[in-house]
Amino acid sequence: MLLAVGLVANKRGRQAGKAGNFSNEYFIGSRSLGGFVFAMTFVATYSSVSSFVGGPGLAWETGFGWVYYATIQVVSVMMVMGVVGKKIAIVGRKTGAVTVIDLIRARYSSDALANISAAVVVVFFTAMMAAQYSGGASLFAAAANVDYKAGLVIFALVVAVYTAAGGFRGVALTDTVCAVFMLLGMGVIAVAITRSGGGLNAIMEKVGADPARLEIRSGGRLSVPFLISQWLLCGVCTLGLPQSLVRALSYRDSRALNRAMVCGTVVIGLMMAGMHLLGVLSRGVITELPPGKTTDSIMPALIVRTLPPTLAGFAIIGTLAATMSTVSSLLIMTSSSIIKDLWLRYRPGRVAVDDKRLRRFSMLATFLIGLVAAAIAFKPPTVIVWINLFAFGGLQTAFFWTFLLGLFWKKANAAGAVLAMTGGVISYCLAMAFRFSPGGVHQIVIGAGVSLVLFLAGSLFGKPQDEKTLRLFFPD
Repeated sequence: MLLAVGLVANKRGRQAGKAGNFSNEYFIGSRSLGGFVFAMTFVATYSSVSSFVGGPGLAWETGFGWVYYATIQVVSVMMVMGVVGKKIAIVGRKTGAVTVIDLIRARYSSDALANISAAVVVVFFTAMMAAQYSGGASLFAAAANVDYKAGLVIFALVVAVYTAAGGFRGVALTDTVCAVFMLLGMGVIAVAITRSGGGLNAIMEKVGADPARLEIRSGGRLSVPFLISQWLLCGVCTLGLPQSLVRALSYRDSRALNRAMVCGTVVIGLMMAGMHLLGVLSRGVITELPPGKTTDSIMPALIVRTLPPTLAGFAIIGTLAATMSTVSSLLIMTSSSIIKDLWLRYRPGRVAVDDKRLRRFSMLATFLIGLVAAAIAFKPPTVIVWINLFAFGGLQTAFFWTFLLGLFWKKANAAGAVLAMTGGVISYCLAMAFRFSPGGVHQIVIGAGVSLVLFLAGSLFGKPQDEKTLRLFFPD
């Protein structure tokens, strides 16, 4: 079904190419998404395999404290769309921006910053895609009883083909299909847990066998500093996720934005709170971790164990949809960073590129990036959710202050942004590598804190932004 949707979107892309408007169509869907599709592509991109496999697995282990932690994600749609969404859309139309890197280059007039941004996107997105591929392939292999590597090849090829063919519009439409299947799959899993566990009373008796699982802090397993910093990582700092910000360039009008804010918040609330709650309740069905397995195996095992084949298929599709939608969104944005932000700008000789050639190169780049990420996933990571959160933190450290201060503070300049992005990412990665976590806080606090200090220092002592750019971003 997703391949068919991708091919339909590919036909639209061919028509846009003939009209000389390929980049706008392939990378942001010609800024024409309606409210429902806009909301669903945001939700489906944000809801990844860690939301449907890794997170519920940790909720199974930890208890209701992990549900409490996960609920902050409910505000992510409102944060991105309500705080920066409209301004990004307005400035994007004024400057003709097709990618978030275009916006950064327009705001700070710095090729160096744009190049660093593109490199950060490619590196962290590739890590995220590898984790998503691993989760999707593991789930597919467990459900279909095939080898992990065979599942990975099938999974990777399908996603790479429909994303390369359909571009951003194909991604948005397949995201919408995926979001619907996520909700259906979640409903099937909820019924399966309730029936197999003997009803909610029986399930809660097993969950409550360890009273710590009923507490917000899970008997001390989750410290207050950890919870606060995780709320920053998965709540406030989602303003720094470029895969979410780029969607603000794609919606049609203010009416579509307003509808998307309401619809997206409701749907992501159901998914985030619902799936993690189901993870806790699955303790009523699976009481012990299978030997040699991690918590990532809980949801696949639950589906296979409790559902007949047809219903298990719906549940598996729903979970795979979360993975596929995230991978496709990361793929198209990584491709845009390489083709639009790097190759087109620095190609040898700066020869003219017609839309037909651009279309061919863009599709090839998208497909190849997907294969590279899949190759990395041949040796799967241990617990997917931690790989995903590491990449989340790196992206947020790089882009949170760059966008927030750049859009709302006139004194923000290129020197501050370059220092903040490089210094913040380096400090974050070092803190992660050496497991430096004072007081139990997540390393995002260190990365974002260092980034803010460097941004303020660079902006106060660096060269001020020119008046022409400031009038473009601050017209009043």
